Amino acid sequence: MKPVRLTIPLDNAVLGRLKAGDEVLLSGTILVARDAAHKRIAEMLGRGDRRVPLPLKGAVIYYCGPTPARPGRAIGACGPTTSSRMDAFTPALLAQGVIGTIGKGKRSEAVKRAMKRHGAVYFLATGGIGALLATKVKRAAPVLFRELGCEAVYTFEVKDFPLIVGIDTQGRDIYR
Repeated sequence: MKPVRLTIPLDNAVLGRLKAGDEVLLSGTILVARDAAHKRIAEMLGRGDRRVPLPLKGAVIYYCGPTPARPGRAIGACGPTTSSRMDAFTPALLAQGVIGTIGKGKRSEAVKRAMKRHGAVYFLATGGIGALLATKVKRAAPVLFRELGCEAVYTFEVKDFPLIVGIDTQGRDIYR
């Protein structure tokens, strides 16, 4: 079976056709954030600040802490971070319009329910191949919380970023 080619922005009809286990090649602009950035965004939302300075509606967030770029590259290694570390923050971000997350490992039942409620998808990136994944990143730029270094929020422009659907919009989970 050939991988499904997806280009951001993604629409609900396309996401609804994906099934847990499908291979995907994703292209477009994604947000990149890890634990510290998620905590700060959650604090902003908790204060009632609905003007988080990020385009959350329709966003796909990659759980990653990229390393500095080598000459001729947009970014250094950029392998996935364990997704469960962001589980406490994920339902609130899905409620703000995030439609996809990318990481590695299982998700909590609360996250799975929120994904189903909001029609979101969880994509799996293969751990251990951060250098290879970096070749799929055409542009990278820190956009928020720059003082956090590799834990700042980045945007990545990706081309044919290889993923697997871990949890689909119906809540089907590849780990089950």
